[in-house]
Amino acid sequence: MIEAQPTTHPTTLRRAVTDDESRAASRHWWDLDADDYQQEHGTFLGDVDFVWCPEGLREADVRLLGDVRGKRVLELGCGAASAARWLDGQGADVVALDLSAGMLRHAQQASDRSGVRVPLVQADALALPFATSAFDVVCTAFGAVPFVADSAAVMREVARVLRPGGRWVFSITHPMRWIFLDDPGEDGLLAVHPYFDRRPYVEQDTDGNPTYVEQHRTLGDRIRELVAAGFVLTDLVEPEWPEGHDQIWGQWSPLRGKLFPGTAIFVSYLP
Repeated sequence: MIEAQPTTHPTTLRRAVTDDESRAASRHWWDLDADDYQQEHGTFLGDVDFVWCPEGLREADVRLLGDVRGKRVLELGCGAASAARWLDGQGADVVALDLSAGMLRHAQQASDRSGVRVPLVQADALALPFATSAFDVVCTAFGAVPFVADSAAVMREVARVLRPGGRWVFSITHPMRWIFLDDPGEDGLLAVHPYFDRRPYVEQDTDGNPTYVEQHRTLGDRIRELVAAGFVLTDLVEPEWPEGHDQIWGQWSPLRGKLFPGTAIFVSYLP
C-alpha cells in the first residue's frame, strides 16, 4: 500500500509518539480514509497489479522479488491487496495483511471484482500472527514501515517469519524528502526541515491525541535496522521519474521527480 501524504495543518507538529499511539492513529486514519484513498488512487494501483511507488515502477518489469512461483509470500500493509493478487497470478502462495479493516474491506471488494482471492489478515506488523520461518518472501509497497514507532522491531519480526534465504523488499518515501514540504509545486523545492530530525510528523486532535503519524529514518538508519535484524542488503533502488508520466500523487510530481528521488526500495535477504 502506498502511503497518503499529509498536508500542512495548524495541528501538525514533530514530537515523539509511542507504538500504541502510532498503532491507534494508523488504524483510525486508514479506516476513515480508505474510501477516499481508493477513489483517488485505485485506478493507478489496479485490482491485480504490483506497483512499487508513485513513479509507476512495476514488479512485472523489475522483478525485485525474483521468481515467486511456488513461494510462500506475505504482503505487509497490503491496503486493497492488488499486489498480493498479482503475486497469486504469478504462482505464489500469498497472504495479505493490513492493520486497517477499512482497507481490507476494499481488498475484499477488489477480490470480488477480479475473481482473484487471497487470504486477508488484519494484524499488526509488530506482532505477525505467523509461525517462525513461515514465508519465502515478505514485501510491502509503502506499508507498515513508515507508520510504526519501532521500525527496527518490524525488521526483526520479518526476519522471524522468513526462512533462511528469504527475501525482504520494501518501498518507502525517500528519506531525503523529509527535508521538504509535502507540496508537488515550486514550494516543495525549498529545504525547510533538518534531515537528521527523526521526530515523527504528527497530526493530532484538539485533545492532543495523534490522528496521523508518519516516521522518519535516514538512509543509514534503515540500513542499520536491516543489518541488525540479520539481513543482507543487495540493492537500494531509487526510481527515476519516467518520461510522459504527468500524474501528481500527493507530493510526488513531474517537477520534483525530475530533480530528486521520491521513493527508496530496499532489497534484502536473510542468509
